[in-house]
Amino acid sequence: MNRAWWKEAVVYQVYWRSFKDSNGDGMGDLRGVIEKLDYIASLGVDIIWLNPCYTSPDVDNGYDISDYYSIMPKAGTMSDLEELIASAHERGLKLILDLVVNHTSDQHTWFKESRSSRTNEKADWYIWRDGVKGTPPNNWRSYFAPSPWTWDETREQYYFHSFASEQPDLNWEHPAVRQAVYTMMRWWADKGIDGFRMDVINLIKKRATYDDVADPLELSYLGNQPGIHEFLQEMHQEVLAGTDLFTVGEIPFVGPEDGLLYVGEKRNELRTLFHFEVADDMETMDLPRFKQIQKRWYEALYPSGVASQFLNNHDHTRQVTRFGSERYRVESAKLLGLMLHTLPGIPYIYQGEEIGMTGIRFSDPESYQDVAFRNQYAERIAAGESPGTVLSSMQLRARDNSRTPMQWNTDQSAGFTIGTPWMAVNPNYRDINVEAAEQDPHSVLAFYRQLIDLRKTHPVMVYGVYRDLAIQDPYLYVYERVLDGVVWRIVLNVHDEPVTTTFGLPEEQLILTNYETADINRLAPYEARLYQYEMP
Repeated sequence: MNRAWWKEAVVYQVYWRSFKDSNGDGMGDLRGVIEKLDYIASLGVDIIWLNPCYTSPDVDNGYDISDYYSIMPKAGTMSDLEELIASAHERGLKLILDLVVNHTSDQHTWFKESRSSRTNEKADWYIWRDGVKGTPPNNWRSYFAPSPWTWDETREQYYFHSFASEQPDLNWEHPAVRQAVYTMMRWWADKGIDGFRMDVINLIKKRATYDDVADPLELSYLGNQPGIHEFLQEMHQEVLAGTDLFTVGEIPFVGPEDGLLYVGEKRNELRTLFHFEVADDMETMDLPRFKQIQKRWYEALYPSGVASQFLNNHDHTRQVTRFGSERYRVESAKLLGLMLHTLPGIPYIYQGEEIGMTGIRFSDPESYQDVAFRNQYAERIAAGESPGTVLSSMQLRARDNSRTPMQWNTDQSAGFTIGTPWMAVNPNYRDINVEAAEQDPHSVLAFYRQLIDLRKTHPVMVYGVYRDLAIQDPYLYVYERVLDGVVWRIVLNVHDEPVTTTFGLPEEQLILTNYETADINRLAPYEARLYQYEMP
């Protein structure tokens, strides 16, 4: 595998509205991120991924953009963002922004013009179809609503939206749309940002026809359509070629057989990708299935492409709650961290993951602010399901699980704000917070710093060949990374009961573990070990 700085990087995701409030209005902001840059830098990470802070009506927490060239007042000002970019660079940190170009807000001037008249010059910048009022053009669904079609009285047509009705999809078949996007991307690159996390980027290419589908609930018809790679290669040529910009594409509905088409080093599309075979398709940890996913993606991509490793982000429940154990919170947080930082690919840390923050289950559905949760909850209640059944079935996967404020200390609202937080703070902040973690040499935070330092100093962690030694075992995950005669063996008990093993190595070869003492033939619940040895 060819070496590159970005393959060796660790990314830290900042969901700014829940990170740090600098002015007491209860909402995190860009100045709050600036205040905490030294903390972020202290982790040893290389790249900050900042969620959308563009001007937006905020229907979908900033993913409904009404102006790509300005900053929403909740977040701050353009000068705040410029200071954040400069301050990050001073600390050796790169900063990437979300690129949200599958759709805009319905308040964007482009859409206002498009809906104003069928003869407007931007009339075809979005996707419009005829239909009888009350009867959408087809039987498809959107992610956030029962139908992706909304009737517009002015045009007397339906417009298409993959997400909420306030998020109309752009028509990427129109050359002027693509050029407007590329112009905007170049503008931000000139501002000094270091790349883009591309939101649902493989949804920009639509099906050739909008015929009914056999199973509307199986949403793969929304993305990964023929022609997507021509769009991405054009984007590369127009914006990315000749630059060192880092790009990661969010690409649902893509398996390893297609992954290399997006990230193959000779294809001139993306640096890396997020796939969702774990985050979207696995309710809780299914270890044999997880291992098969890792094996398939590694074999499909190595050595010509790189994927990303993550188990939680702003859209997915915190990893300890979903894939680990709150009973063994510290142990499972460390195990999941060790696993993600030693598997092939670029590790992503979601704010608070590094201190072992957990998800939250609101008992009142009104406490959930996410538009996806609200729409789906209302739809199921309207269909006759009981409120209690609906709520309990949605709690674990609700996106607000990961959006509660960052837990800095034991002060009011976990030190996130001196005002009333925009979303309730997890009550366990009194025990789980950065200040306490900084004082504990055995904390999850200390463990994450060790992991990141190891990645910086041991190329095997990045470039080593991957081989699974126990692929069928339901509890043990044992694998090796091998490079230039150096072997790293990772032994994980992904289970809340002790497990006997024959994969342990002598104690002098143990580099890192999440337990203070180790029995070579027995792993405690969620015990994780990293060994190093030389090939004979």
